[in-house]
Amino acid sequence: MSQAKRIVLAARPVGEPKPSDFRIEEFAVPTPGQGEVLLRTIWLSLDPYMRGRMSDGPSYAAPVPIGGVMEGEAVSEVAASNNPDFAVGDIVRARTGWQSHAISNGKGLTKVDPKLGPISTSIGVLGMPGMTAYTGLLDIGKPQEGETVVVAGASGAVGSAVGQIAKIKGARAVGIAGGKDKCDYVVKELGFDACIDHRDPDLAAKLKDACPKGIDVYFENVGGAVFEAVFPLLNPFARVPVCGLIAHYNDTEAKPPKWAGAMMRATLTKRLTFRGFIVSDFAARHGDFLRDMSGWVRDGKVKYKEFVTEGLESAPGAFMGLLKGANFGKQLVRVGPDKA
Repeated sequence: MSQAKRIVLAARPVGEPKPSDFRIEEFAVPTPGQGEVLLRTIWLSLDPYMRGRMSDGPSYAAPVPIGGVMEGEAVSEVAASNNPDFAVGDIVRARTGWQSHAISNGKGLTKVDPKLGPISTSIGVLGMPGMTAYTGLLDIGKPQEGETVVVAGASGAVGSAVGQIAKIKGARAVGIAGGKDKCDYVVKELGFDACIDHRDPDLAAKLKDACPKGIDVYFENVGGAVFEAVFPLLNPFARVPVCGLIAHYNDTEAKPPKWAGAMMRATLTKRLTFRGFIVSDFAARHGDFLRDMSGWVRDGKVKYKEFVTEGLESAPGAFMGLLKGANFGKQLVRVGPDKA
């Protein structure tokens, strides 16, 4: 294969991303130099945070430049190697972005152990999304037995893990998801105690009914109307880990909510804890996460679902769908076969 493909950022979106914000390019498959490896992408992870990388506003990470390869984590096979630490055929995880091939000097590459599960799980339940759920819930949310944990995006990669870990820790898990099929899956397959459709016009009332003792931990990854329904139900000393605000990623201007004063007042009187976090904040916990989560997956205590589109060309459409909740489970793109 002499030609490789990449998807670059063609324009910064205003509001929702559109197809013209992306451009697919072909380029010659590169040759690794001294100390380098050539990586052939097998799986590409699509995640909501990528919307932030498309904008040039202040953030915790630099934006993708116009004409730059879209940001993303991938599972790849080492196709050629001039690096003694990596052999041809090794499976690795790296932030190589939306492209079929990439060159690496070995820094930032992590070998994937196929014994822990299918290699795709290294960018899903056994990767960044799973670790986001694990560290945010356990290190910030700290659920106690009998408490009520609520999580939105409950059928997605992060939310599904949050609720299942909450159940493992003896808490009551209530999910919020988009549609009856997703809610049924969350309750019947994942074992949540309840799940509310965020599209339901009676969301606030139904959430209150599902949480008769209030909410002790709310794992925030959505914001918007979901947070407005959750907020009045937060108990004294409730904890709110904040890892995402997908409802606001396409906002064209930032406006403080009209109820900001009431929110601050309740934060004081109820002694609430809000903490935003990035999964890299807990890098030291990776060993604990991998040990626990791989064991829970192996024992069937944590289940996962993958939503796969085929071919690198499908990435823009799949990503735009992800931001609208079109995915059902962890969004992946199969870029190439497991073995060349």
